[in-house]
Amino acid sequence: RLHRAGSEENTLACCNAQVKHGHEVLLVHGNEYDASLRASVAKTMRVVSLDALVHPISPINDFAALRQLSRLLLEWHPDIVHTHQSKAGIIGRLAARQANVPGIIHGVHILPFVHVGNAQKLTFLAAERLTARFTRAFIDVSQSMRDICVSHHIGSPAQHYVVHSGFDLMRFSHAHWPSEAPRLLGIAPGEPKPPVVLMLAALEPRKRHVELIEAFPKVIERVPDARLILAGEGPARRDIEAAIARSPVGGSIHLIGYHSEPEQLISLADVCVLTSMREGLPRVVMQYLAGGRPCVVSELPGLEEVVRHGVNGIVTPADDVNAAATAIADLLENKALRAHLAEGARHTDLTSWGLDAMCDSVETVYQSVLGALPQNDLSGARAYQSQLQ
Repeated sequence: RLHRAGSEENTLACCNAQVKHGHEVLLVHGNEYDASLRASVAKTMRVVSLDALVHPISPINDFAALRQLSRLLLEWHPDIVHTHQSKAGIIGRLAARQANVPGIIHGVHILPFVHVGNAQKLTFLAAERLTARFTRAFIDVSQSMRDICVSHHIGSPAQHYVVHSGFDLMRFSHAHWPSEAPRLLGIAPGEPKPPVVLMLAALEPRKRHVELIEAFPKVIERVPDARLILAGEGPARRDIEAAIARSPVGGSIHLIGYHSEPEQLISLADVCVLTSMREGLPRVVMQYLAGGRPCVVSELPGLEEVVRHGVNGIVTPADDVNAAATAIADLLENKALRAHLAEGARHTDLTSWGLDAMCDSVETVYQSVLGALPQNDLSGARAYQSQLQ
């Protein structure tokens, strides 16, 4: 998929850096995409969409996507195929294998076999282990992602490289309120700003927007003038809108869609939240911290690398969104604790999440993979980066 979300932003940043380094870059995505985002990307690199590449498991479409992608790679003759996202990573690597691509790399943004049913877990584990046999390198967004992969026999330790998902740190550390703040909050111009809770996340079921909306009355009961801002787009929009409509505190919840200046929203917030049940190491949490805002986040693999409970954020159980709502209310009521966590956020070392650091590290992995290949395996200085799902 090519939406305005973390793994896509990560991929596009790397693609743009590769173009600047002089590589030829081809970006491939599936049938779900943001048309305006695709148009902007197509100005700097070749972009191909495959209608058969769909998000749900669909044997007919999946085999069609595999054939189409294999033909495309045979025509393109890339040196590197770098896949992202779970299902696209499997189909993309199988296609690269069929096309005899020498350098096959997979970016691990999320683990598809964690917090899912047994059938789905076994299916994805089998597919990941199969494709790992011909994957030259894995680029993991956190140490925990790497450790879980290795413990499940998906690649050897030497195949895994940890590269944090980078972004422009200064953009978030020096942000100001958005000019349309009164409209976003549903207040009159000049009216005092109410307490603001923000969640920046793609509108997907695994982010648990609906569960947070259902738990938000607990916050309003204690902080009646609080506002919940939900920023993002995605396939779960209709379900989220319905949850807001039936909520007894729906007037305090604002679904604003995609916002081009997320750092301004973070600047406006008193507390930032993420209630995902499955993630890699979500860089939106790093963006919250870079913006100097206390955050409430569900416990996720890798989160301990940057969020310290009671120091720069509050970590709640992964299976308990009600606990997140309680923590939000606690922070809104406790100005001293908010200030303490905000100070901790501002002093968090996020150097390795810088955009240049990420792009340089990915380039180093590419060079390492190419350098380990026999010279007759190289087809001639083409880099291929795929964002597929």
